[in-house]
Amino acid sequence: MDFLFRDAKGGRLCPQGSVVCIGAFDGLHLGHQALLRHAVSRARALGLPTVALAFEPLPREFFAPDDPPPRLMLPRGKVFGMREAGIDGIGLLRFSHEMVAMSAADFIQKVLVDRLGAREVWVGPGFRFGHKREGDLATLQLEGTRHDFTAQAIEPFTLNGERVSSSVIRAALSDGDFMRAETLLGRPYSICGRVVRGKQLGRTLGFPTANLRFARKSALQGIYATRVHGIGAHPHDSVSSFGTRPTVDGIEPLLEAHVFDFDGDLYGQHIDVEFVAKIRDEEKFDSLDALTARMRQDAEIARTLLSTPRTANARA
Repeated sequence: MDFLFRDAKGGRLCPQGSVVCIGAFDGLHLGHQALLRHAVSRARALGLPTVALAFEPLPREFFAPDDPPPRLMLPRGKVFGMREAGIDGIGLLRFSHEMVAMSAADFIQKVLVDRLGAREVWVGPGFRFGHKREGDLATLQLEGTRHDFTAQAIEPFTLNGERVSSSVIRAALSDGDFMRAETLLGRPYSICGRVVRGKQLGRTLGFPTANLRFARKSALQGIYATRVHGIGAHPHDSVSSFGTRPTVDGIEPLLEAHVFDFDGDLYGQHIDVEFVAKIRDEEKFDSLDALTARMRQDAEIARTLLSTPRTANARA
């Protein structure tokens, strides 16, 4: 069983029942992984599918569209990571005005009971849901006695005495501390996506790039030493720009990765850009010649950083 759904309403997806875990899952950090792992373990013990529920857009993005929190991961990466964790069904529920107005009791009835036939529900610490955040773990447990499911929260996941959270990881990325982010994520921080066509200005300047769209606010902005995965069997060293390209009056946030010593067509391919160190902030140059000169310098700095042992907050 492997399915993805977006709607709260609809027919039964799990005829035999399911084990459900619910969370934002932005970044799929160690705390999220613990929740997913526990739900999968319980589902395997019961012989049932595991379903992970999240919301798109994130509730905080919906309520603060002019100042949303930086995203760690786009929906595609979240789905891929959940499937890697052994999740059978994924619900990226549309967080809309209709969802905002839905009571906690209605959410339980329509999603957990009618769609998923939940037998167990697992959430993270402090979980809230429903209209005006009226629902919590106690609500789930009370309604569970009526609908024949149990509900529990896992313990907060801590590392060296600190709770692992998406906000802490966002702060680490903003500071360029990729080693700290990697520790909290349990893997290097990366952004995955399908390579799209840009204006091909980089190729004109001697720096062809593989471009990924990131249609969300990000904790990253600037020039980075990176590695690109998905081109052959081994990662390729690269230098990447993440931002709006002010020198050429760009608007859309774009991740542009220049892969060293590579001359192939990547359009349409899925790649994963791993961030290793920040080189500098994005800036506007007076001319394309000045931009090109700085790009050459950035590339040399990136090559050096990628060929030497990593240190915390590595930055040129």
